[in-house]
Parts: sequence; C-alpha cells; structure tokens
Amino acid sequence: MKHKSFYIFLGCEAIICIILQLAREALPQVFSTVIAFPFEQIGILLRILSLSGSTGNLISIVIYISLCLIPVLVLFLFRKKRKLYPEDALLAVFSAVLFAVIYFMINPGLLGEFFGSGTGRSAGKAMLGSIAYSVLTGYILIRILRLFFSADTISLQKYLMILLYIVNIIIVLLVFTAQFGDLMDSLEQLRAGNKGNEHRLGMSYVFLIFKYIVDAMPNLLIIPVVSSGQNLLHELSLDRYSEQAVTCAEKLSHICGLALVITVLSNIAYNLLQLVFINTLSVVNSTVRIPVFSIVFVLAALLLAQYIKENKQLKEDNDMII
Repeated sequence: MKHKSFYIFLGCEAIICIILQLAREALPQVFSTVIAFPFEQIGILLRILSLSGSTGNLISIVIYISLCLIPVLVLFLFRKKRKLYPEDALLAVFSAVLFAVIYFMINPGLLGEFFGSGTGRSAGKAMLGSIAYSVLTGYILIRILRLFFSADTISLQKYLMILLYIVNIIIVLLVFTAQFGDLMDSLEQLRAGNKGNEHRLGMSYVFLIFKYIVDAMPNLLIIPVVSSGQNLLHELSLDRYSEQAVTCAEKLSHICGLALVITVLSNIAYNLLQLVFINTLSVVNSTVRIPVFSIVFVLAALLLAQYIKENKQLKEDNDMII
C-alpha cells in the first residue's frame, strides 16, 4: 500500500473515531464507552428486536446464537485447512465470552447488580468489552508470534511491513479514542465545576486542547517514523548494500531525532504558555516529559544507519579486492 493511500485511510479512521466519541457524548445510552463497541450496539439492537414481538424475539435469538458461534465456525474452517495449534482453543473461549458479553449487553439491567446504575453500568460495559477484546487480541498476538518463529527472512520482512501498518492504525486509534475521550471528559469536568462562570473559561478550554495536542504529539510523530522505517525495510529487501538503503537509514535517524526535538519543545512551550496565562486559567496541568523511549529509539536508528553504511563500505572494499 502506498503511503499516500494509507494516510487517507488513517485520516478516515481518525474521523470515525472522533464521530464515535462525539456520539458517546450525544447518545450516552447507545455509545456509553468506545471499548464496548460494537458489542453494546449489537445488544441494543437485539433487545429492540426481541421486545418487538414473538417473531422478533425468535429472530433475535437466532442472530444472537449465530453471532456468538462465529469464532467456532472459524475454528472449524481452520481445522479443515490445517492442523490446529494450542492457541486456536482461544477461539472457542472467545465464542463463550461472546455469549456472556452480548447477553449482558442485551440485558444491561443485570449489570446493576454488580456495578450499580448510571456510570457504574457504563463501567460494566467497558469491562465486558475489555474482556472480549483481550481474548481476541491475545489470540491474534500468539498466532503472529508463531508465524514469526516459523518464517524465513523474506516472510519476516513481509510480516514486519504489515506489523508497521498495524502500529500506525493503533496509534490513530489511541489518539482519537482514548486521548480524545480524555479531552472531552476534561472539558465536561471543567464546565461542570464552574457553573455560572462559563464566560471565564475560554482560555482554559484552549489550554485543555493544547494539552491534548501536546500529549498526542509523541504518538502522532510515530507515524512518519514508522513510514520511514517501511521505506528502509523496502530498500533492504531489494538490496541491503545499496546507496538508497544507506540514505533511507540516515533519513530514519534524522526523522527520529526531529520527532524527539518536537516532543521536547512542545512540552516546554506548553508549560511556558501556562505560566504566561496563569491568571486567566481555571485549571493548570504542568507536566515534565522525559522521552526515554524516544531517546533509545533515536540511538537505535543512528546505530542501524551506521551499521548499514559500514556494511556497504565493507562490501565495496571486498569487491575491489576480488
């Protein structure tokens, strides 16, 4: 996939995530929490169908059972195509989890026995969604790990390229769901805690948005770093000793360094701006960011670039001797 097309895909993903977050604010009974999507919505639709009459109830039961048995069907198809591995048992576990999760989503009143009503019920739905996704992602990760250990060099390069695409997708998901959701909650808490003084909150709203941007910046900067890494991986697959591979490696190290500088400076600028406007702010969020992971990544990229450059020079020297 070309980078331009993939960036369009990431943009669409970001828009969908924002819409889901706004829907959570506008329709809390339908979108109580993002982690419960789409199980919560499936439960609501099945409940509406079930309450429509005896025929609707029968149809809802059939749909409910069919949806929950999909992982078992996938397991059966795998069994026909290849031998099963121990981790495939997680598909059966996921099917059992779906029966419980969707049942509670259909009957959210049962969650009140454990979590209470209102926000407690939302917490219950979030927990159910987390359980379902933990089983699914656990299975996927173990399967990926098995593929890695059984793959040759060419296949590993292919898997790594796919994994880098997934990393960018997860980054966008994190920034425009969890972090954007935190922004929405912060704005709501600020508004609720200053009723009657809303006209004085303009600058505080602006700085909460600034905080979201500063917090999201390190994650968003991973996207161009990953894209540069994909370019390097592509060149290495063609010719690990080419001049283009060396150029891509050096470009990767420069982008990593630039991302680190932007992260540090944005944090400094945010703190200094808060100091300048402190008299107009109703909430202050001073942070000290020490990007240890980014520093390690920059050093690793620089080492990789130097390693590729020295390998190229060594090969050229050997070719001259021959």
